[in-house]
Amino acid sequence: MSPAAGKRDYYEILGVPKNADADAIKRAYRKIALRDHPDKNPGNKEAEERFKESAEAYEILSDPEKRAAYDRFGHAGVGGGGPQFTSVEDIFGAFGDIFGGRGGGSVFEDLFGGGRSQRGRQGGAHLKVDIEISLDEVRSGAKKTIEIQRNESCKQCHGSGAKAGTSPKRCPDCGGHGHIVRSQGFFAMRSTCPRCHGTGEVIDAPCARCGGSGKVPESRQVTVTIPPGVDSGMQLRLSGEGEAGPRGGGRGDLFCEIHVAPHPLLRRQGEDLLLDLPIGYAQAALGTELEVPTLQGRSKLTIPAGTQPGTVLRMRGQGLPRLDGYGVGHQLVRVQIEVPTRLTGEQVELLKRYAEMEEQQVGSRQRGFWDKVREIFE
Repeated sequence: MSPAAGKRDYYEILGVPKNADADAIKRAYRKIALRDHPDKNPGNKEAEERFKESAEAYEILSDPEKRAAYDRFGHAGVGGGGPQFTSVEDIFGAFGDIFGGRGGGSVFEDLFGGGRSQRGRQGGAHLKVDIEISLDEVRSGAKKTIEIQRNESCKQCHGSGAKAGTSPKRCPDCGGHGHIVRSQGFFAMRSTCPRCHGTGEVIDAPCARCGGSGKVPESRQVTVTIPPGVDSGMQLRLSGEGEAGPRGGGRGDLFCEIHVAPHPLLRRQGEDLLLDLPIGYAQAALGTELEVPTLQGRSKLTIPAGTQPGTVLRMRGQGLPRLDGYGVGHQLVRVQIEVPTRLTGEQVELLKRYAEMEEQQVGSRQRGFWDKVREIFE
């Protein structure tokens, strides 16, 4: 069973057709998010799960590249089931801009009335790395251990940013909301608080180690599991492996973009592999059996007598696995007949004798071609 078994279709979750445009997807998500928002459904776990589920669907379908991968490969195309939002605050941090703000519960206050009295912790930034793999690793899957630089929560102040023995205080300018509302006639303008920069808190005595940010840069090794069948440009998402959030906020995610290194002999065509095989004229005319390279090693291939230039022979099951785990592609061998550029005297004499014989027995294709030439020019 695939890792995404049992997950609902993202289009079904948002109630939109597969050809829906970006605006329709955004409107559908906004409608569901407003309906299932935790502030409107306190204590309702089912509504909270629907809220997370719709955010996951929107995360994929709102991104053209992720949507294309999902349309082609299903849940397997987006890392085995897309992003996993572990909390409502993760969703606020990711999609608060849809509702006119960013991060925390207060972006929904105008929509639902009231809202939380204090902003939630802001999530950390996402990170992105490039990972190069070989065609062999596409076939078998791989595990890569990479080293990344990221901001970790400061151990001295436990991420608060405040000096030991002290703690952050509610911002006196915004009252802890993170934003300031100014009235201009009939209109009210809301902007990020310039004093606390939207955190809702201020620090009078900053931590000496992190300078009040609550974060310090550190190196970390992360193991990335790459499933068989991936292709260049696909991204794997490691939830919670990004930057630590400011002042104890949750972590962002780590996105790993895959790059498949070119193979010296084989070229990829979806799940199939293409090999250009040079052979001699005699081998093509008489037929032969050759050992050709594949990702599994050398394998015998029969060249039928009379094989023409450009003929494609299929080696079944010697290609790459499908990303969804169902089926394997083939290796396609395209025959290239090589004409010698240097001949010995004996070879020249033999070819001349063959040419004399060939003139007496012109093939049907040649005869048809020259008949058409005569029809045009005579």
